[in-house]
Amino acid sequence: MGREFSAGSGLEAELKKHTGVEIHGNSLRIVFMWRRRRYRETLGLPVTKANIKHAAQLRAAVLHAIKMGTFEYAAHFPGSKQAGNYSSTRDERLKALLERYKPLKAVDITSETERRYGWALDICVGLLGENRLGRVILPEDIQQLRVTLISDRATSTVNHYLATLAGFLTWCESNGYCRAGLAAACVRFEKTERDPDPLTKAEEELLLNKGCIHPADHAAINLAIYTGLRPGEICGLAREDIDLQRGLVHIRRAITSSGTFKLPKTGKRRTVLLLPPALDACRILLASDHKVPPQTITIELTRHEETQETVTPLLSPKLQARKKMINAWFVPTAWNTKWANIQRRAGIRPRRPYQTRHTYACWCLAARGNLAFIAKQMGHIDFTMLAKVYAAWMDDESPGELEHIWSGMQKHTSNAPSLPHET
Repeated sequence: MGREFSAGSGLEAELKKHTGVEIHGNSLRIVFMWRRRRYRETLGLPVTKANIKHAAQLRAAVLHAIKMGTFEYAAHFPGSKQAGNYSSTRDERLKALLERYKPLKAVDITSETERRYGWALDICVGLLGENRLGRVILPEDIQQLRVTLISDRATSTVNHYLATLAGFLTWCESNGYCRAGLAAACVRFEKTERDPDPLTKAEEELLLNKGCIHPADHAAINLAIYTGLRPGEICGLAREDIDLQRGLVHIRRAITSSGTFKLPKTGKRRTVLLLPPALDACRILLASDHKVPPQTITIELTRHEETQETVTPLLSPKLQARKKMINAWFVPTAWNTKWANIQRRAGIRPRRPYQTRHTYACWCLAARGNLAFIAKQMGHIDFTMLAKVYAAWMDDESPGELEHIWSGMQKHTSNAPSLPHET
């Protein structure tokens, strides 16, 4: 309830200077909005000009804390009835929560994954405000974060950030540090899958004969195209992995961009049978002497398990490098640079190195290879990925397809009638 003042008192004029400060009975109180609700807190201060200014400063501090996401009701108004409604033993700032969460998450992932997760979480929490209390974060804040992230980042990158943040917020929710529903607000963006962009035979010829100026590069590109290995798997190959007599290569490891070794993507080693061009490429690479001695490397199997191997790189930057101090192994980023240079010299349309893997899959499917066999060669869990990604290369309704199927059936049946010919 307001209070009457004489014109000469000056109190009314002072009150008009300060929005949100009013008189309640014989005391001053402030009014502010928090969590979309209006709050009024009586300060117990008598009505004087000095106290009006003090109340205005207190309200400004409250508004600043609300804006920064650090407002704590009980800290600002310890004697308020409202303070009991918002007090919690689980009040924690995002920075402190993240510092506790990271080592708990790290026990289940490799060090390379931990690095990627940590980078994503640091960016997201930095944008949300690391000093904000977990319990004051709203779904609206997560929605605004999505808008900020997608403004200057690739969809795949943003989706990785949101998935990683969702895991952190799920942990916060389950431990009572923030309200329910925040993890659900980390909605990933729809991503249009890029169709495979395989090489043509003409482009392959240009790559090999014009783009590759060193025999080892010629062999390496052939090996990539005719095995479908991932770039990290190609770079992680060792001479000891090749079995020329049996015509196969063992995929035992992959190398990361930071130079660490891990298991292949699915977490399982596999064996790839070599097509003739790939087998010839292996012979050439084994015959070349890059003078790199065997290297003892550590392969991280899980967070708690690792194994050591002493192996010799199959591909090494040392073979063509002019510098003396150079890594013994290619890493995917260095392979990207080499691949880009080979494409540039060949004069073909630029593609990512991963397209050699797509080329292998598409060429195998165009040749009507067995889906289960191709999937196993490429290291897929099953052939559903082939059907999803390479459907366009599987829909060819050749006029001779029925004849092809029937011929196969006849091999497994006796007394089978002949296939009637169309008239």
